Amino acid sequence: MIKTETAVRGPGIFLAQFAGERAPFNSLRGIARWAGALGYRGVQIPTWDRRLFDLETAAASDAYCEEVRGTLAESGLEITELSTHLQGQLVAVHPAYDTPMDGFAPPEVRGKPAARAEWAAGQLMLAARATRRLGLRAHATFSGALAWPYLYPWPQRPAGMVEAAFAELGRRWLPILDAFDEAGAHVCYELHPGEDLCDGASFEMFLEAVAQHPRAAILYDPSHMLLQQMDYLAFIDIYHERIKAFHVKDAEFRPSGRQGVYGGFQPWLRRAGRFRSLGDGQIDFRAIFGKLAQYGYDGWAVLEWECCIKHPEQGAAEGAPFIRERMIRKADRAFDDFAASGASEEANRRMLGLAPAGGERP
Repeated sequence: MIKTETAVRGPGIFLAQFAGERAPFNSLRGIARWAGALGYRGVQIPTWDRRLFDLETAAASDAYCEEVRGTLAESGLEITELSTHLQGQLVAVHPAYDTPMDGFAPPEVRGKPAARAEWAAGQLMLAARATRRLGLRAHATFSGALAWPYLYPWPQRPAGMVEAAFAELGRRWLPILDAFDEAGAHVCYELHPGEDLCDGASFEMFLEAVAQHPRAAILYDPSHMLLQQMDYLAFIDIYHERIKAFHVKDAEFRPSGRQGVYGGFQPWLRRAGRFRSLGDGQIDFRAIFGKLAQYGYDGWAVLEWECCIKHPEQGAAEGAPFIRERMIRKADRAFDDFAASGASEEANRRMLGLAPAGGERP
């Protein structure tokens, strides 16, 4: 059923791509002032960057969480969601990716896949507690991957292998989902190549593995769908009840006689499919915001800036007005109410050629 009472919140900005060693990007107060001055009203905070946020302290201390909220409020900002994209990635790692993924983990668990996965799950548990203390309703993350190296069905996949991978992925995530349920928040998986949850079909397989858990949700990012040549508008029609977070990120796909979706091992600048700054790509965001408003999405619209051409600070400056101009204030009445002719049960029956209620048919 289509809901009509709510509207998208925003504009927000994901801080991960902007945090750095130089001011104002090396402290929460500094980066908040920068974001607020650009017109943003919310920030999605990466929990792995201690320059901006201390996850362990937030999980244990209401006072610290109040301090974080106060720091953001100075610049007219709220927290949209916390993010554990890097930690979520480490909940499940195929051995082929052990070496690059170790870079996301603390030194003491590198080279120790079981210890690394346990650490990552612990980080998500901390994030659930921090999310509760901060009063947030959604959390942004990645699923990790066990089956991803076998995405293309050649060599032929052994029978039952994919099912086993999703069963194990579900086993690892189920206690985390339960923890977020206790915290009153959804776990929003960004459907992303490199993760076992990369599209709608794989998300449905995961839902089966976690018994349709009510807190298993989607971080909707149309850029990944465009680059897979999915229908990103139909996706909203199908999965709107599970969409609880939204990354506003643009992309373009320009296939050639040399390459297509797979990109031919080329760097981002020379790939057929590329992430672009907002407005420079091909995604129809007016249609997306309309769809989300139609279905009553009441979460945040958060810029995740990635572009292989434009400078990030220019992209951030352009992002807030881009989002604001596409946000929709929901109508509180039908557009043709001015022509209403009045209605009653008796008039309705008369217009249909029916006898008055309780009377005989004409």
